[in-house]
Amino acid sequence: MNVDPATAPALSPEVTARWQARFRAPRVSLPDWAEEAPHRNLYSSDVSGVVEQYAWDRETDAHRQVTDRPNGTLFSTLSPDGSTIWWFADTDGDEFGVWMTQPFEGGEDAVAVAEVGPAYPAGLEVGRSLVAIGRSTDDGSELWLAPRGQEPRVVYRHPDPASVDALTRDDELLVISHSEHGDPRYPALRVLRTADTTEDAPAVVAEKWDGDGRALHALEFGPLAGDRRLLVGHERRGREELLIWDVAAGTETEIVLDLPGDVTAGWYPDGSALLVGHDHAARTELYRYDLASGALERLETPPGVVRGATARPDGTVELAWSNSELPPVVRRADGPVVLSVPGAEPPAAYPVEDRWVPGPGGDVHALLVRPAGPGPFATAFLVHGGPEAADDDSYRARRAAYVDAGYAVVHVNYRGSTGYGSAWRDALTGRPGLTELEDIGAVYDALVAEGVVDPARAILTGGSWGGFLTLLGLGTQPERWAAGIAEVPVADYLAAYEDEMEGLRAYDRALFGGSPEEVRDVYVRSSPITYVDAVAAPVLVVAGANDPRCPIRQIDNYLGRLEELGKPHEVYRFDAGHGSLVIEETIRQVEAALGFALRHVTP
Repeated sequence: MNVDPATAPALSPEVTARWQARFRAPRVSLPDWAEEAPHRNLYSSDVSGVVEQYAWDRETDAHRQVTDRPNGTLFSTLSPDGSTIWWFADTDGDEFGVWMTQPFEGGEDAVAVAEVGPAYPAGLEVGRSLVAIGRSTDDGSELWLAPRGQEPRVVYRHPDPASVDALTRDDELLVISHSEHGDPRYPALRVLRTADTTEDAPAVVAEKWDGDGRALHALEFGPLAGDRRLLVGHERRGREELLIWDVAAGTETEIVLDLPGDVTAGWYPDGSALLVGHDHAARTELYRYDLASGALERLETPPGVVRGATARPDGTVELAWSNSELPPVVRRADGPVVLSVPGAEPPAAYPVEDRWVPGPGGDVHALLVRPAGPGPFATAFLVHGGPEAADDDSYRARRAAYVDAGYAVVHVNYRGSTGYGSAWRDALTGRPGLTELEDIGAVYDALVAEGVVDPARAILTGGSWGGFLTLLGLGTQPERWAAGIAEVPVADYLAAYEDEMEGLRAYDRALFGGSPEEVRDVYVRSSPITYVDAVAAPVLVVAGANDPRCPIRQIDNYLGRLEELGKPHEVYRFDAGHGSLVIEETIRQVEAALGFALRHVTP
C-alpha cells in the first residue's frame, strides 16, 4: 500500500514542532572563494526551503540567490577571477545534466560548453585560460579540455571510471584519476600537458599508481605561480595519509604525522603550510602543518565534526562545524561566526555515547543515543549508506527525531566504513552486505546484553546502502527486527546492476569480484530479494522515481515479491532522485518513517 504521512500516528504538537524545526532551520555551507578575488564567495543554502546556490560579495555584504529550481541545485564553483559561477543542471534530481554558467553579478544562464553533452559529472576544473570537464555515461568516461578561443576536444576516453582532479595555477598541467587497472576504488594518477594533449596522442608528463588495494587521490596543486607540487592522499600504511609530489622534478615527500586516524589537507594560500583535517573515532581535529619546520600545530575547535575547512589569504581558517547536540555553524577557527542566514536557530539535539564492541572482524565502533528513562528501549538502528562513509558526532536532525519520538538510536560503523583504516574499509570485498550485517548483529547483541535494546522492539533502517542493508537484514536476520524502513535501497541487485549508472556498475564489479555474468552467485547471495521469503517484519520502502543509483525498477521487483507473498509492507514514492533537496519533502519522508515506526514498534 502507498503510505500517506498525514494518516500516521500523531506525536504531540510540541514534539512534532521540535523535530520538524531542526529540518526547517536554514543552513549554509562553507563558502568557496575565488583565488584572485577572495571577497567573491559562493555557498549553498536551504533558506528558501530548497537547497540552492548563493553568491556573496564580502566587500558589500550583498547576497544573491544564483539558482532556483524545483528540485534544487547541489554543485557549483567559481572561476579563479570570481567573474563566473559554474553550476550543474540535472533533471528532477537524476544527476544527469550539463554545466551552466552565470555572471557573478547576476544575469542569464548559459550552457557552459555546448559540445560537451549531458552526462553524469566526473570532475570540473575551471582555470584562467581553459576548462577541464569530466563526464560519465553508459559508454564510460570522457574528459574534455575547452581552451578559451579554441574548439573543445576530448583528451581521454575509457570504459572504466576516470575524473578530472586538479589543474595548475597556470593551466599548463592537468591531473586526472583513472581506473584502467580495473578497480575504481583504488585510482591511479596521470599528469597531462594541456597545450598539446589529445585523445590519440596524450602528452603524459608523469604517472603514479601504488598498486592493487592502494588508492591515490589528487587533492590540489600548490597555490604559487609555476607551482608543480601536487598534494596527494595515499594509503601505503593502511590509512589515509599525505604526500607532496613534485611532478616536474619527479620527486615525492611523504608527510608522516603522529596521528592515529585518517588525514586530508589543503594548502595555505602562501604555499608555506598545509591545513590538515584529522578524522578519528567519529570526530575531527584541525592542524596547521608548517612545511619548512615540520611543526604540527593544533587549531582549537570544540569536539565534534568539521564538514569542510579553508585557509583564507589573511591566514585565518574558516570551517563548518557541528556536534551531535549543537547545530551546524560556519565560523572561524578562533571563534567568530562567518556566515549565517535569517531564521530561527534549530533546537539542540542529544549527545552520543561511544561503544566499542567485539565483532568477527575486530572491534566495531558504534554510537548510541538514549531517550530519558530506564531501559531497555525500543531502538532504531540507523545504518549509514556508502558503504564508504561513517556515522559521527555531528548534528543529525533525523537521529534527533527518532529520539524525540521515544526511541533509542544506534549507529554502527560496520566493516566497509571509512575512518578506521583501509583493511576495515575493504573487508566486505567479495561478500558485501552479509559482512556489514555481522557487525550490526554484534552491536545489537551487545546492547541487548547491556540492557539498552529491547530485543522485541528493534527497528532496522537506513538509506541507500543503509537501505540495502535494511532489506538484506530483514531477510537474513528476521529474528532480530520488529520492523524495517528502507529508504532509496538496493533491493534486487541483479536488476539494480542493469539499470544503475555505469560508474556504480564498475564499483560493483570491483566489490563483488566481477559482473553478474561472471559471478552471478555472489550477487544473488548478497541480494535482498533472495531472502524475501524469510522476511517476518513489516517493511516501509521509500523510493525516488528518478534515482540513478538505486533505480526504481529493482525496488518495484522487491515490492512485487512482498505483494505476492502477502508480506505486510508500505511504500512512499517521491518525484526526485537519490533523496531530496526540498526540505518539506524530506520532512514528509521522515514523517512517513516515524509514523510507520510508531504503528509497529511502540516506544
